[in-house]
Amino acid sequence: MKKSVALWLGLGWIGFAILPWYLVEGGSLSLHMLSGWPRGAAGSGLGLGLGGGIWWLLPTLLPLLAALLTLRLPTDDRRIADILVWTGIAGLAWMIFEGFAIDHRGWTTGWLSALLGAPGPKQAGMGYGAFLTALSFLMLLTHGLAARGFCRGDAFTVSSIGLIIALIVAFVFFPVWEILVSAFKDNNDNFAPGEFTNKFFDNSVWGLACTYSSLRCGVAWNTLFLAILVGVGTAALGLAFALIATRTSFRYKGLLRILTVLPIITPPFVIGLAVILLFGRAGAVSTLLYEFFDVPRSRWIYGLPGVFLSQMLAFTPIAFLVMIGVVQGISPSLEEASQTLRAKSWTTFSTITLPLMRPGIANAFLLGFIESMADFGNPLVLGGNFEVLSTKIFFAVVGASHDQGRAAVLAIILLAFTLGAFYAQHRWLGNKSYTTVTGKGDSGLPLPLPRRVAVLCYGTAIPWAVLTIIIYVTILIGGFVKTMGRDYTPTLEHYLTGFAIERAAWGIHFSGSAWNSFWTTIQVSAIAAPLTAIIGLLTAYLLARQRFAGQRAFEFGTMLSFAIPGTVVGVSYILAFNVPPIEITGTGLILIICFVFRNMPVGVRSGIATLSQIDKSLDEASLTLGARTFTTVRKIMLP
Repeated sequence: MKKSVALWLGLGWIGFAILPWYLVEGGSLSLHMLSGWPRGAAGSGLGLGLGGGIWWLLPTLLPLLAALLTLRLPTDDRRIADILVWTGIAGLAWMIFEGFAIDHRGWTTGWLSALLGAPGPKQAGMGYGAFLTALSFLMLLTHGLAARGFCRGDAFTVSSIGLIIALIVAFVFFPVWEILVSAFKDNNDNFAPGEFTNKFFDNSVWGLACTYSSLRCGVAWNTLFLAILVGVGTAALGLAFALIATRTSFRYKGLLRILTVLPIITPPFVIGLAVILLFGRAGAVSTLLYEFFDVPRSRWIYGLPGVFLSQMLAFTPIAFLVMIGVVQGISPSLEEASQTLRAKSWTTFSTITLPLMRPGIANAFLLGFIESMADFGNPLVLGGNFEVLSTKIFFAVVGASHDQGRAAVLAIILLAFTLGAFYAQHRWLGNKSYTTVTGKGDSGLPLPLPRRVAVLCYGTAIPWAVLTIIIYVTILIGGFVKTMGRDYTPTLEHYLTGFAIERAAWGIHFSGSAWNSFWTTIQVSAIAAPLTAIIGLLTAYLLARQRFAGQRAFEFGTMLSFAIPGTVVGVSYILAFNVPPIEITGTGLILIICFVFRNMPVGVRSGIATLSQIDKSLDEASLTLGARTFTTVRKIMLP
């Protein structure tokens, strides 16, 4: 504990006394630090506080000095825990207060302006030094709580919980709060609860005219009905693909895995456009049916059928990735025991195998449900007159009306639906145990599927795989013809425009217009992917293996960013992070953060589904043998 405290305290001093306190714009960090350090644009908190006129940074020094006392006290001194807790709280509280009290225009509240005079001092967004110092205070606080006995005194567990909560509060709750609070304000930014009531109960949201007339139903019912269909459909298809990949001798399993993963890396707009090129009025399939079978052309693809089809294509891979880990984790010994008792293959599957898959099925449904609600691209391209909440929110934010309050009200409805699905999932799973991987040795091969189940899986998954192949062939052909749907003259013009490479006097020159965005995409992905995996799996471990106060709220917080359309998340990030204390709008960092916390729930739900099958006795055996929690996670859980 003392070594860990010394490490974090040392990092806190580095952040406060050496690194730039404010965000450095343009140029490299080293060049900025050589210019005017420690009081210039890249000055440290200590340097700016002592000699740069930024006096409000100096109180941060006090908790750092107080924390040094813990290094001089005996290891078993109970005062260490109290000092760590209070220095962590004091440091974080002051940094939050001064960060939100002063921005680039001066005081942010009227009472400070009245008390100390307007406009007041100004400051930029916090940078590397402030981030490292705040992280140090957070770790000192969590180590103090662990010393007080929280989570059985496990510093790693308490620190992990504290870190995840801080990240969720900063990058999920705070930006969402910024946009949702506007639901109770009018267009002049004044508090108006009546406006919220009128917008929430508007007939365009909850109307049921479609049940008794030719008019359309409210957008909330459209969204809910579509999400339920997609949730059930993706879970069923994901299960079928997972069973074929793990329980059959299907010859083309590798191709099947590729087909189920391909839609993940394909933008929804592309899938939507490919569906139009196939099934639209002038699409290839529509033309074929009209010319050979005299089937009239129609616009059936625009509306619920088209959006449902494209979302199924886009989100089934996520369900498959969740389900395959669950299916692989089922112990063959349980099925063998059932057959030893002379149960038929269908009885074994329906009473042993299928019930053990319930965590995976529930999580796959939840992800499909939420993804459908949050999807924006497919409804925009294929929705037609079938409106959903995500597109209504988008046009409320960026449309001619620019009604941010209406967008916030619709976002609240989305959150309510997500919370309802979240609650229903927990009710369905209940408190039953789904553990199949224990500390005992296990061997054997998974039993083959019952004939009727295999036929159903093949009959469902193979046609869907064929449709996926057709979709991607259509996309591929589109890159090699002049104009897809009109002019099929072969050409390489599109690829040469985007990815041309020329030999210049100084060497190879990437002259294509798409190279810059290509390398930026690779760079952002390479940073965001491991961060998403680490945070998601760590969160899943805390939810599946630890018990602490507020765990349900903690779990729902991890799903919150997934429940809101990406457009709303983007707008909320602009509102929250366009001014100090976190001023990162217009940088690559805001993209990385948005991707990480937008996609973290996929890792969380997949991790929870898999961890629910691994017996806790493995953790306990490792801890009994003297391993720390971090070692147990690294050597037992992660493998």
